[in-house]
Amino acid sequence: MLSPVNQNHRIVLLDILRGFAIFGIFVVNIEIMNCTFINGDAFAEQFTSVLDSLAVRVKQLFFYSKFFPIFSLLFGVGVSIQLASMKRKGIGHFFFYRRMFALFVFGVLHIIFLWSGDVIHLYAILGLLTLVVSRFKNNYLVICAVLLLLFPFYNSVATYLMKWVGYDMMSYLSTYTPDDIRETIRSGSYYDNVMLRIQEYKSNVGVLYVFLAPKAFAMFLIGLLLGREGVLHKLQDFALRIKRPVLIMFVVITIYRVIFLFFTWDTAFWKIDVWRSTLIYFQELCDVLTALFYVWLIISLYKNVIFKKMILPLRHVGRMALTNYILQSVISLFIFTSSGLSLYERLSPFETLVLAIVIFCLQVLLSNLWLRYFKFGPLEWLWRCVSYWKVLPLKKERI
Repeated sequence: MLSPVNQNHRIVLLDILRGFAIFGIFVVNIEIMNCTFINGDAFAEQFTSVLDSLAVRVKQLFFYSKFFPIFSLLFGVGVSIQLASMKRKGIGHFFFYRRMFALFVFGVLHIIFLWSGDVIHLYAILGLLTLVVSRFKNNYLVICAVLLLLFPFYNSVATYLMKWVGYDMMSYLSTYTPDDIRETIRSGSYYDNVMLRIQEYKSNVGVLYVFLAPKAFAMFLIGLLLGREGVLHKLQDFALRIKRPVLIMFVVITIYRVIFLFFTWDTAFWKIDVWRSTLIYFQELCDVLTALFYVWLIISLYKNVIFKKMILPLRHVGRMALTNYILQSVISLFIFTSSGLSLYERLSPFETLVLAIVIFCLQVLLSNLWLRYFKFGPLEWLWRCVSYWKVLPLKKERI
């Protein structure tokens, strides 16, 4: 019989990590929502105060490119749990196809109506690919994940593929000047903003599918392995066993990241293309490894009573990860566009950081309140209904 997983079997640490990832992703996304990439450099140059400079450094050191891998890892873990449940219950793959299709539709609607930077449609596509490779032996999955993370020529591949298929990413925003984008977002109609979002998405296809997708898929595979090997129910023991190599790795990558961010940009090496590409390549690897360190650190510290109390509220956001991810875009649409306050390119790096923290704290409170009365977040409930192809109860039974 096709029935959902009992919520009592959830692993709290995974929900906490999802909540943590949702926070970090929002800190980065809200900055992009405040100023698109095409205007980014010129916009950032005007903020030179101590607080703004500090906010930029905090984001560079602790946030940029470090939470997308965590979210991807956890999605892979979720796929692993889902596939194991399907096998145990004798459920066919059509259930999983329907589940990924529903997620893909969520992502497309997110792009059109809210924000062009959506990743969940990409996760749906990679989820289907994960189903294909889930039959691979563990050593093959490890090899695939390592190769995907270490491959150094994604930019070259992207350039070649785009030329081969005749896809000119820059052409889709060529009719927009920075002033046009600013005016459209601040004062344009909702329809004008929808058209701009679609063009933005088209212009970011290369970044999404050639740069982000391989990293996301590598993390999917690692998550698949963690679920397959039964590590999920003994996370703290596993974290303790790998403590020494993880700490050594963290010291090494931290030294490199500090050197990269504070000492390399004004050197002669940075002006030479091949060296600049090499330095950026190692920085990207360090970001992924930092993401894995964050996961290890939270798991390791979870046994500390005080730390556990501090991070436990994140589990509510994590249980409603899809709803909270989309809600962040709804709130940002209101804050930055003509549909609300029209504050696009009016907030400093420090202000966007503080705003992200405040909004996320509100999400923690709202998620806690919602889950007192309901079993799932609203979008999670809808996703489950489509996946199981029946209307599931949403409200909790009151005793």
